[in-house]
Amino acid sequence: MTPEIQLALLAASWILYGVIHSLLASDQARQLVRRTFPNGFRAYRLTYNLLAGVLLLVPLWLMAGYPGDLLWHWPPLLRWIMDATAVAAVAGFAFSLRAYDNAEFLGLSQLACPPDDAGKMPPMSLSTPHRFVRHPWYFYGLVILWTREMNAALLTSAIVITLYLVIGSRLEERKLVRCYGEAYRAYQRQVPALIPRPWRYLTRPQAEAILKLANQ
Repeated sequence: MTPEIQLALLAASWILYGVIHSLLASDQARQLVRRTFPNGFRAYRLTYNLLAGVLLLVPLWLMAGYPGDLLWHWPPLLRWIMDATAVAAVAGFAFSLRAYDNAEFLGLSQLACPPDDAGKMPPMSLSTPHRFVRHPWYFYGLVILWTREMNAALLTSAIVITLYLVIGSRLEERKLVRCYGEAYRAYQRQVPALIPRPWRYLTRPQAEAILKLANQ
């Protein structure tokens, strides 16, 4: 198999992963499963996460098996800056975990709740990272990804993953606008989606005002 075919298969596997991931996260898929398996819908989130983890193994395997050399090396000083930036992103990710209900995110808490409550959106909340960027996990992931030295396989993966995060964040936000209405629209107007900007953020009182609007 030629390197070109390997890269094409890798890109296709990431695209297929993104399509499946987005389809299963859609309201249409969730409603179909709820109608078909009303009592089993409590396990939807957990099953979704497990399936996402299993499907992720395919592009990771293809990426690991690509034999190409690195396309570039960071100069020593720049490498230190890139590594420090990646470590800061990992620390930011770890810090942001405190703002989430991790049992709910993984799908574990839904197993113990009534079937009718399993798919309900939680109340809108804005952690400290969310005051600076609407999708902090995506931002941290992009930082970690683009600070690495890359071969052609990793570069291909980085490009496709970045495009997926841009498209996926917009699809996700349609759902959030439907759920939280004008409060989320106000949040969108004031905070960037994926890349923080020093002049666009929420002060704590501004975040509290948006949450008050969401809970009216």
